[in-house]
Amino acid sequence: MPVPVLLVTGFLGAGKTTVVNHLLAHADGRRIAAVVNDFGAINIDAELIAGASDGVVSLANGCICCSLEGDLLRTLSTLLRRDPKPEYIVIETSGIADPADIVRNLMDPVILREAPLETVLCVLDAGTPSSRLDDALLRSQLRVADIVALSKLDLAEEGAGVRMREAIRALRVPAVVVEANRGEIPSALLFPANVDRAPAPREPGPKRPAEERFETLSWTSDRPISLPRLQQAIGRLAPKLARAKGLFETVEQPGRPMVFQFAGGRATLAPGEAPPPGVPRTRIVFIAELGVLSQAELDGIMEACVAGG
Repeated sequence: MPVPVLLVTGFLGAGKTTVVNHLLAHADGRRIAAVVNDFGAINIDAELIAGASDGVVSLANGCICCSLEGDLLRTLSTLLRRDPKPEYIVIETSGIADPADIVRNLMDPVILREAPLETVLCVLDAGTPSSRLDDALLRSQLRVADIVALSKLDLAEEGAGVRMREAIRALRVPAVVVEANRGEIPSALLFPANVDRAPAPREPGPKRPAEERFETLSWTSDRPISLPRLQQAIGRLAPKLARAKGLFETVEQPGRPMVFQFAGGRATLAPGEAPPPGVPRTRIVFIAELGVLSQAELDGIMEACVAGG
């Protein structure tokens, strides 16, 4: 029996991982295989983890999760050979990936027969400025979507959801628009009951030339950092950042690692785990558009965060 594919797309920091986490943590007996770009981004509750082998994390609820390494079609073929075979496959794309290219790959006749693309879900931060919808990549993500899920409504201004629905409608995007509070989306929308029906092939549109638009810079330190200084640094860097994520220990709370996330102009902190031996205590990755932020500028700003610096 074919295994339906759910493709989850959306811009950097939109909340895609939160949606995938919720799907896996509330599988309701479904065997779901999740293909993600980075294992570290998936934050499944510890009691769900059953074990790991061959690059696949097994979850106690019958689901599995694997990292997307190399060719997508090869990864899918590996999943389809598992026993028991998953009932559904969820693919979380990179926030800087054009989903049209992935849709095009999934239209491969062999994959279409074994793992047909059933639903494309675009996760969209409800607080996204309307002007951002002019972005070609974000428009491509919306254009291929069957469902647009508005995330982070609890963080957005009052009425943001209504304004975003109107903006999406103005773009003539035919997708169903739903709210995704804390990553929750009605499962009936994502996992149709009539799985025996073969979805019609999709037309992803003309292939666009590959465009290197973003670059990743990193900063590490073996010393704890000052939280007020970090807040000042992020305030300076924010206009140039598309995304940032890292783990560090602060002077104010020694011995308590924190996970830092920056997306959509908002920064959050959450408890983290201590790094393994030999790994710097502070590790932060920054994503910016090409040429907007230099490593020298980043280092200069971040070094001021170090205690005693």
